[in-house]
Amino acid sequence: MPTEHWPLPGLRVRAPRVELRLPTEPELFELADRAAHGVVAPGTRPFRSDWAYGTPAERARAVLRAHWRSQANWTPEDWSLPLAVFLDGHPIGVQSIRAKEFAVRRETLSGSWLTLPHHGRGLGTEARAAMLHLAFAGLRAEDAASASFTDNAASIAVSRKLGYRPDGLERENRHGEPATTQRFRLTRADWTATTRPRITLDGLAPCAELFGLPPDEDRS
Repeated sequence: MPTEHWPLPGLRVRAPRVELRLPTEPELFELADRAAHGVVAPGTRPFRSDWAYGTPAERARAVLRAHWRSQANWTPEDWSLPLAVFLDGHPIGVQSIRAKEFAVRRETLSGSWLTLPHHGRGLGTEARAAMLHLAFAGLRAEDAASASFTDNAASIAVSRKLGYRPDGLERENRHGEPATTQRFRLTRADWTATTRPRITLDGLAPCAELFGLPPDEDRS
């Protein structure tokens, strides 16, 4: 439950089908159990880290550790918010938003994953749109960045659909093999110009200080 000293659990972003928020402990364990059953299609490697390619137990523990680590390491100068994606009241994945020196740079980064049964239904697009509403309408970011391996067609399609523009290429070591990453950037001007679903934001005002921002009466 949110408290005066740690109000982040009260932050909620609602889109037509999905809701983004921090999970309760029982919901976190449910999310870990779902991740244990798989989050990537066989034969694909869409993520830089290897957490999704291990055993079911390793995947579940990685979800738990990522959640607890983000809360324990949080500072206004360096924060990461792994919001669970809820569908019909159950967690089905994570849509994260993170930043360093956000108060000055006004730039966010993001990442996401959904459990396998929920791929290909447009839910990832809706979750990212909800995250962008938090970034631009709530936190008043100026830029939102993302990156995908060039063979991750689904993630690239989401970025393009939501108005991101290409922002350069990088060569990386992907688990011992060379791979190319496509960076994307969405500016406030381009976000404002895109057609978006109706999204609502609640509980941000008490969290402003945690994001390195001054209190603002206009925040949701």
